[in-house]
Amino acid sequence: MKKKFTEKQIHILDIAEELIAKKGYEGTSVRDICSKANINVAMISYYFGSKEKMMSYLYQYRVLKTRENFSEFADTIKDGKPEMQMREMIKYIVSQLFKYNYFHGFVTQELRHTENLKDELLDFYQLFVKKLDEVIKKGVASGVFTFTPKPEDILTMIIGSTLFVIRNKNFYELYVPSKNDETYTKEAEKKVRMNLLLSVFAILGYAAD
Repeated sequence: MKKKFTEKQIHILDIAEELIAKKGYEGTSVRDICSKANINVAMISYYFGSKEKMMSYLYQYRVLKTRENFSEFADTIKDGKPEMQMREMIKYIVSQLFKYNYFHGFVTQELRHTENLKDELLDFYQLFVKKLDEVIKKGVASGVFTFTPKPEDILTMIIGSTLFVIRNKNFYELYVPSKNDETYTKEAEKKVRMNLLLSVFAILGYAAD
């Protein structure tokens, strides 16, 4: 990961993310973060400016970390068959979106006026598109895939479908059997993933033996 944060900032951001994931943004106070991170409240202002600005830093940090992890992940599957690589990439994207679902409302608000976040996301999306393009072309060349859809359209489908489900729980839970929030999230992620696999492979003209 690019050196954009100090060790102290990373420590605070890791603590903040852990708490926000459990209690939500509104339910997590600056004092909660400082107490667990064992720092003075003034340090949030010193390192980030405010709780709101800290979220911008946290999102940027998370994008950089996820991009780094994706690069490592993509490298581990690069020698696999195209259908396996596509399947694993879809699973990866969906799982990451569900895992960090507490960011999505914030991102919608913040991206309107934060150029750094836009740039980080653009780089990240382009990396995904490049990897998807490589897999699609490899599959077509080997005869595994029949069609050559645009990789940016595939990524749009994956992210769009997943975010719709995350943001519309009151609708989607009508079609997902669950006893509580934890089982709902697992079942919703599974349902989205399976539907995307069917849709993407249909678009690619792939038929399993």
